[in-house]
Amino acid sequence: MNIFIMGAPGSGKGTFSSRIKEEFNLNHISTGDIFRENISKGTELGLQAKAYSEKGLLVPDEITNKMVKDYLATLEDKKNGYLLDGYPRTLDQAKAFEEMTAGTDLAVEKIVVMDVPFDELTRRITGRRTCKNCGAIYNIYSKPPMVEETCDVCHTPLSQRKDDNAESLKVRLDEYSKNTEPVIAYYEEKGMVSKVDASKPIEEIWPVLKEILKK
Repeated sequence: MNIFIMGAPGSGKGTFSSRIKEEFNLNHISTGDIFRENISKGTELGLQAKAYSEKGLLVPDEITNKMVKDYLATLEDKKNGYLLDGYPRTLDQAKAFEEMTAGTDLAVEKIVVMDVPFDELTRRITGRRTCKNCGAIYNIYSKPPMVEETCDVCHTPLSQRKDDNAESLKVRLDEYSKNTEPVIAYYEEKGMVSKVDASKPIEEIWPVLKEILKK
């Protein structure tokens, strides 16, 4: 089973990717991890990607596609299937992936979209607070600490990530609407998309998601 998991920032892709990997024994491929590995190893592609990132520019599709292709070649158990998150983010990436996997065991079979209204995503992300001391995570709207901006566990002042503000989130959501929603529409035309209402509690989402993947 080869799956793409897609969704806007804050939709729960990371949380459910871990569960899916364990439940179905899939290779979990994160493009974020691929980027970090290439950059830390100083590969040619990693150096190229780093140069764009340091200038605040998006890494071109051809570099991203090559990184993904190279990583797929390293998979030892290709027949075991994979869960790929963070890719494809553009139509060009989607079409490039189809070309690189055509006629192989790596062709994608199902697209799972974690669907959350943008107003709920805003509450999730702008309300997120983290304790740098013990790692506890809160949300001022849905899971506030007992004392404002203070960790319940170790009483350390909570912090907010730099890009968890409304302005940064708007840029990310606009990018998602512009680039990734057309990818979802592209796969919907092929009948490959299953949407999950990811605005519900985790314990309600997981059984639905498992049933979709078992079909």
